[in-house]
Amino acid sequence: MTAPEAESLRVQPGPARPSAWRAQTPVVAVVALGGALGATARYALSLAWPTAPGGFPWATFWTNVSGCAVIGVFMVIITDVRAAHRLVRPFFGTGVLGGFTTFSTYAVDLQRLLDGGHPRTALGYLAATLLAALTAVWAAAAATRRVLKRRQP
Repeated sequence: MTAPEAESLRVQPGPARPSAWRAQTPVVAVVALGGALGATARYALSLAWPTAPGGFPWATFWTNVSGCAVIGVFMVIITDVRAAHRLVRPFFGTGVLGGFTTFSTYAVDLQRLLDGGHPRTALGYLAATLLAALTAVWAAAAATRRVLKRRQP
């Protein structure tokens, strides 16, 4: 095989495709922005509604329950009603609501209650949060579907 023939068999590179990271940069950016907004709102609630030592952490409880209700409504709207822009779900669902609701603060609250000698309050908080959060997401999604069904001509 001659040199020109070998050169013609060489695979020519196609158009450059963006790297996986570059393609995901907008998603990462909106999750970070949404997370900052949600976490700031959660922190503001904890400052406005502080928990007394050994007391039930109402601010974290209601933050998690209300965030779960909002995610129930949000998921119905973006899945059943209309398709959202590809960045809406990462921004609002993962970012804002992920930053607003908080498993880490929930876990720290439980640990503080246990370390402070309040195991019954800790157990009640553990169970109440789980039941209320699951009920909130289910009830909000069901109510949203009912409301949307009634609004249809």
